[in-house]
Amino acid sequence: MFGMGDTPAVAGDLVKDVTEATFMADVIEASREVPVIVDFWAPWCGPCKTLGPQLEAAVKAAGGKVRMAKVDVDQNQMIAGQLRVQSIPTVYAFWQGQPVDGFQGAVPASEVKKFIDRVAALAGDGGLAEALEAAEQMLAEGAVTDAAETFAAILGEEPENASAFAGLVRCHLALDQLDQAEAMLAAAPPAIAKAKEIDAVRAQIELAKQAANAGPEQDLRAAVEKDPHSRQARFDLALALHAAGKVEEAVDVLLDLFRLDREWNDSAAKTQLMTIFEALKPTDPIVLKGRRRLSSMIFA
Repeated sequence: MFGMGDTPAVAGDLVKDVTEATFMADVIEASREVPVIVDFWAPWCGPCKTLGPQLEAAVKAAGGKVRMAKVDVDQNQMIAGQLRVQSIPTVYAFWQGQPVDGFQGAVPASEVKKFIDRVAALAGDGGLAEALEAAEQMLAEGAVTDAAETFAAILGEEPENASAFAGLVRCHLALDQLDQAEAMLAAAPPAIAKAKEIDAVRAQIELAKQAANAGPEQDLRAAVEKDPHSRQARFDLALALHAAGKVEEAVDVLLDLFRLDREWNDSAAKTQLMTIFEALKPTDPIVLKGRRRLSSMIFA
């Protein structure tokens, strides 16, 4: 594969051509040490030929505070699909194994520099990135009140921090405060209302509402066994499984339903799958496996 401008990777490990086989190591794992920007491009893309060198120059100027991975979408269609790259050039920034920032299309060199500076600052000592990571850890360990206070403090410093805003909404969800979560989401600042973190928490709220109305899992298993062709029974079972925390099994049931009848109820199985995928991290194994299986059915 050729790099932007048909030159090999330069500046040591700062700029690399990355494939699906090396994406996990060179992007996900590498981003746990230093932020990594991913440039999705193709040889036929005119704007890419301008943006790519600008990105490389800005990365090198950052002196090792950020790395760059270049992904040729023609050669790596699966990873582009998993990250929902719909047009190129598209640039994502990964930090701590997660996509945290990005943009689409060619932008002025001044905006490229601002983007690289912003990404490089994620790993800065005493920065908000560490506070976010600490808050996420608190939430994962069940210290919801402490997490909420930390997310709120971050928002006090940076009111349009999508990760912190979504984190605070998730704290309400963790406390089963669905109404408060919905109200806060509705009040999201316009600048971040369409951020991927906000989309994810919106999907989580939808799933929480479904869980509140889910039927008994065992009864629905019996209904599917009694009538394997019942689309509604399979769909209801998937809702019950997800409500019980059996996410992977719920995805399997929905994939089976999609295979059985992809058009049923306005493609309800696919819609539900997308909601589940949206609620999870893009790199979650359930998402990667599920999207791959769904794609194989769609394009079979």
